[in-house]
Amino acid sequence: MPEAPAPRPGMAAILFTLPNLITFGRICAVPLAFWALLRHRMDEAFVIFVAAGLSDALDGWLARRRGGGNLLGAVMDPVADKALLVTMYISLAAVDVLPDWLAILVVFRDLVIVGGILLMAVLGHEITIQPLYISKLNTVLQILLVAVSLLESGFGLGIPILTVVLIWCVAVTTLASGTAYVWNAARGE
Repeated sequence: MPEAPAPRPGMAAILFTLPNLITFGRICAVPLAFWALLRHRMDEAFVIFVAAGLSDALDGWLARRRGGGNLLGAVMDPVADKALLVTMYISLAAVDVLPDWLAILVVFRDLVIVGGILLMAVLGHEITIQPLYISKLNTVLQILLVAVSLLESGFGLGIPILTVVLIWCVAVTTLASGTAYVWNAARGE
């Protein structure tokens, strides 16, 4: 007697996994962090930002431990990360903690990359996105700059020269990673 196929998980089982719920919580943290920044509560924004970062590590660990997660989590996770970082850069520039030119550069790079992906998809090109080393470094530096800026302005802790160095490191790596993605796309890689 042949075995019956294993039942497919229902929609609720796919949507409501613990890693997906944690990622959704991180998405919900974005407007909270934005609100804290607009109220000039840098200390609260710092706590929210750190909690979001820890939740990112936790949901990734849980997804890997449980067999790699699912498609919804794979889509939501980078959206949550980008939403938080873009919001923080725009907000920190709006309250004069970070230079506005840097926020514009960070957001513009992401728009170029997303726009390029959408354009390639519309034109029927196969899209494979391989994170580049420079892009990973850029992300780490962007996160570090937000954390240091919030720590410094929210708690009075920090080393101002470190903020200046991080601003320039983020600017250089943002330009380099954006250029690398455009170059690779133009070469068909």
